Amino acid sequence: MRSVITPAEAARLDAEASEPIGILMERAGYGVAMAAVGMGMRYGSRVVVLAGPGNNGGDGYVAARVLHERGVGVEVQALAVPRTDACAAAATSARRAGVPMLPLENPSRPVDLDIDAVFGGGFRRGLPEGLAAWMELPVPVLAVDVPTGLDPDGGLVADQAFSANVTVTFHALKTGHVLGQGPDRCGDVRVVDIGLGEERPALLVVGAEDSPRPGRARTAHKWSAGSVLVAGGAPGMVGAAVMAGRAALHFGAGAVGLAVPDPALAQGLAPELLAHPLDPLPDRYQVLVIGPGLGGEGGDVVKHALAGERAMVLDADGLGRVDLETLASAGGPVVVTPHAGEFRRLTGQAPSLEAVHGLAARTGAVVVLKGNPTFVSDGSLTQIVRSGGPELATIGTGDVLAGMIAALLARGLPPVVAASSGVYWHGVAGRALGRSGTVTADRLATQVGRFAWDEPT
Repeated sequence: MRSVITPAEAARLDAEASEPIGILMERAGYGVAMAAVGMGMRYGSRVVVLAGPGNNGGDGYVAARVLHERGVGVEVQALAVPRTDACAAAATSARRAGVPMLPLENPSRPVDLDIDAVFGGGFRRGLPEGLAAWMELPVPVLAVDVPTGLDPDGGLVADQAFSANVTVTFHALKTGHVLGQGPDRCGDVRVVDIGLGEERPALLVVGAEDSPRPGRARTAHKWSAGSVLVAGGAPGMVGAAVMAGRAALHFGAGAVGLAVPDPALAQGLAPELLAHPLDPLPDRYQVLVIGPGLGGEGGDVVKHALAGERAMVLDADGLGRVDLETLASAGGPVVVTPHAGEFRRLTGQAPSLEAVHGLAARTGAVVVLKGNPTFVSDGSLTQIVRSGGPELATIGTGDVLAGMIAALLARGLPPVVAASSGVYWHGVAGRALGRSGTVTADRLATQVGRFAWDEPT
C-alpha cells in the first residue's frame, strides 16, 4: 500500500535527512522540471514560476534553472526575498544561469504553464495579495508539493486556491492530497523520490495489488466455495436484499440465500438465489449480510445474529438496530458499512479519520465509512480507497458493496482485507460500467463478476 503522511511528518523527514537540504532541493526541483517537460514545455514555451520565500520557492528556482538550460522561456516572479539559506542559494544559482527574476505582478503576457512554488506544505491560511489573479488565469498549473491555498493537512480551502493539472510532491502523498478538496485541486499527483528516510504514515492507500480475490480449489462445490445469507427485504424494499445477494453470487460466493418476510416474492425476483423466512435465520451459511431493505423489521434478528459466531456485514437498516455496546459484544467478526449519516446516528460524532479509528478500536468491528474516498479501519492504521467515483451515487450501490464484502469473507479473506478489497473492486466496477452508460445497482450487481477473480474474465 502507498503511504500518506502529514505535513508535520514531511517536515520531520526533511529535518532528519542524511543529506544536505541543497541536494534534496536539487532533486525536487529537477523532478518538477521534468514534470513540466512531460506537460509539453520545450524550446519556445513560456513558463512562469511563482516562487515563495521558503524551501518550496527554492524548489521552484531549481526547476526554473533546469528548464532554462533546456531552452524553455522561463521567468521567476518572486513573492518575497528568500528567507532560507537553501532558497537563497537556489535563487542565486538560477539568476547566474540567466533566469529572469521579477517581483510578483499581475499576469500581463501569454503563459503556457504556471508553476506554483509559493508555499506548498508550508501554507497556513491567508493569501498574499497578487496571487488571486494567477489563480484565476486559465492556463495549466503545475503545483510544487501542494497547491497554494489548499490546507496540506485536511485538504480544505478557506479563501482561494490553485487548481493544479499536475502536482509534484516528494517522498509520499500528503494528507491534503487525498482529503477534503485535495483530489479536486491537485490533479494528477506524482511522487518524486528525493532520498528521505522511513516515513510514519497517517494513512495507507489501497491499490489493486492490495485487493486480493481468492481462487477456488479444484474440488470446490457450491457450499465449500463460500456461502452468504442476506437478511432484509421488507415489503417495498425487497430489491435491496436482491441486489446484495446477486452481488455476492457474482463476486464469487458459491451459494447465496435471502432471508426475507416474503420468500416467494424474493424467489420470483431472483430465482438464482435461495429464499428463506426472515426469522429464524438458517444456520448453514458462513457469512451474514444484515440490513439491506430491513426497514422496521428484524430488530431481534440482528441482536440474535450478533450474539452468534458467524462473520457478519452490518449494513443500511441493520445499523439502526444496534448500539455501540451491542456491537462491541458481537460473538464473531463484524464489518459495518455506514455512510456519513448512518455514522452520525451510530456514534453521535461527525465522520472523520479519528472517529472512524475510534469506532473500530472501541467495538472491534471493521469500519467502512462510505464516501469518496472511502475509509476502512480495524482500529490500527486506517486505509483509504480512492477507486470509486460519482457514478456510484445512485440507489442500491451500497447494497452491492455489502454483498461483495460478504462474498470475500466467505471466500476466506480476513475482515479488514475483505472490506478494503471489496471497496476497491466496487469502485473499479463502477467506473468501468460508467463508461458505457448510467450506473444502476442491478447492472452493477452483475458487472462486479468481471472483477471477481485475479485472472480477468
